Amino acid sequence: MSEPRSPQPAPIRLVLVDDHRMFRSGVKAELDESMLIVGEAADVDSAIAVVAQTRPDVVLLDVHLPGGNGNGGSDVISGSGGVTTESGVPVRFLALSVSDSAEDVIAVIRAGARGYVTKTINGPDLTSAIRRVADGDAVFSPRLAGFVLDAFGAAAGEVAVIDEELDRLSTREREVMRLIARGYQYKEVAKELFISIKTVETHVSSVLRKLQLSSRHELTAWAVGRHLL
Repeated sequence: MSEPRSPQPAPIRLVLVDDHRMFRSGVKAELDESMLIVGEAADVDSAIAVVAQTRPDVVLLDVHLPGGNGNGGSDVISGSGGVTTESGVPVRFLALSVSDSAEDVIAVIRAGARGYVTKTINGPDLTSAIRRVADGDAVFSPRLAGFVLDAFGAAAGEVAVIDEELDRLSTREREVMRLIARGYQYKEVAKELFISIKTVETHVSSVLRKLQLSSRHELTAWAVGRHLL
C-alpha cells in the first residue's frame, strides 16, 4: 500500500508589470507551475489598481514604466503601500529590468523593493528569486548587491556605533551577515568574500547564535530593522 502524498504547497500568487506584452508572455512561459499569475499591467496606474485588487504575494515589475509621477516601478511600490496578501503579509516587490545601473537599483530599493534582477536571468533562477522574495528574503545578483552596499553603507556604519547586538559580530561576520540577509547563497558568499563554503557556514552559525536568531529569514528581518540592507 503506497504512502499518502504530502500536500503540495500553495502556488505563489504573482502580478507581472511590464509595458511590453511580449515580454510578459515570455516570462509566463518560463515560470513553472508553482507560480500563479493573477494579474498583469503595462503602466504605473493600472499596476497599482491590479495590486490592490488581486493582493498578490509578489509583484514582478520593470523599473521603467509609463504613467505615475515618472518614477516607474518606484511609483508602483509607493502607490501600493499598505496592500497586504490575504494572510496579512505585505505584498513584496521584485524588480526585473534590462537596466543594471546603480541609479535604478538604488531608487527602486529605496522605494521598498525586496530585490532586483536583470532580464538576462534564466527561467529557473527567476522562479527561485520570486520564491525567495515571497519567503521574505532579499534577492540581488552579486554586482547589483554591491550598489546597495555602497549606497547604504554609511547608514549601516552609523547603526553599528550604537547597536550593541551588531557590536557582538566580528568584521567578517558582519560581511557574511549582510550578504546572507540579502539572499545570497552560501557558495555566492564564499565567492564574493574569497573564503570557503565551510567558513561561510561557520560564520552564519556564529552570527545566528550571537544574535539569538534561528533562521536566515529572521536574520533578514533583523537587518532590515536596523537599516542594514
